[in-house]
Amino acid sequence: MSREIIAILRGIHPHEAEPITAALIAAGITRIEVPLNSPEPFDSIRRMRAAAGGRAVVGAGTVLHVDEVERLAEIGAQMVVSPDCNAEVIAATKRAGLLSYPGVFTPTECFAALRAGADGIKIFPASQLGSAGLAAIRAVLPPKTKTYAVGGVGPADFAEWQRAGVTGFGLGTALYKPGFDTAEVAHRAAAVVAAYDKVFTA
Repeated sequence: MSREIIAILRGIHPHEAEPITAALIAAGITRIEVPLNSPEPFDSIRRMRAAAGGRAVVGAGTVLHVDEVERLAEIGAQMVVSPDCNAEVIAATKRAGLLSYPGVFTPTECFAALRAGADGIKIFPASQLGSAGLAAIRAVLPPKTKTYAVGGVGPADFAEWQRAGVTGFGLGTALYKPGFDTAEVAHRAAAVVAAYDKVFTA
């Protein structure tokens, strides 16, 4: 099954890219994001795309500028995630044929992102909006809108957010922090997947 979990690997180094990609895919996480404020992120993304071999969607986070989108397209990235709702970045992402997940917090930002062509919206910081806030916003969003809770949300919160109508999650430190080895990431990924499946496939 394709789980709506985006692994956010902030701070990852290129030499970790292949083994950690393999560990995440083996655990059942097939959406992987390297924030652009990580060391040599484009190199890591390039390596991950090769390692995934079509088994995962690999892209970048913290994408703020159109030129970054263009460079990502050149190296074969498939997904652009941002902390903000920038219509120019969304448009450039879609022109390049990549998936677009801009960051939003208010209903106005949600609709602006969707009108600009976003494939889904990243609720950020989710812990500040809360699941009740998402439930209120979902009441006015198009029913098929994909929503991802990111920031301060972990496996213990999955059921609460699922009840609020969330599509999925972007998870950072629950899966990876600089210094974690591959075994630690594999262990955490297995726990995250078990928690997700318990809630979303029950």
